[in-house]
Amino acid sequence: MQVIVTGHHLDVTDALKAHIDAKFEKLARHFDNVTDVHVILSVEKLVQKAEATLQLSGAKLFAEDHQEDMYAAIDEMVDKLERQITKHKEKTGSHR
Repeated sequence: MQVIVTGHHLDVTDALKAHIDAKFEKLARHFDNVTDVHVILSVEKLVQKAEATLQLSGAKLFAEDHQEDMYAAIDEMVDKLERQITKHKEKTGSHR
């Protein structure tokens, strides 16, 4: 799994990158067909925004979240992606 982190109006620090890598390693344990992840972090006045596009085998998932804290935005975004991945996994694995 390749994780690409970019920042708009924000310098991506090593701590942010390590936090994102740890969160997406947790996602990779649930579903091992994740091929590519592109995370965009941005700041607009007082709002921290985190968005991610996740490329699976056969699907492309997108999630974003707005918070006052960047780490909270990343956590909520990963939770949204986790729900989407489990739904996708149930949908593809429910054949008889």
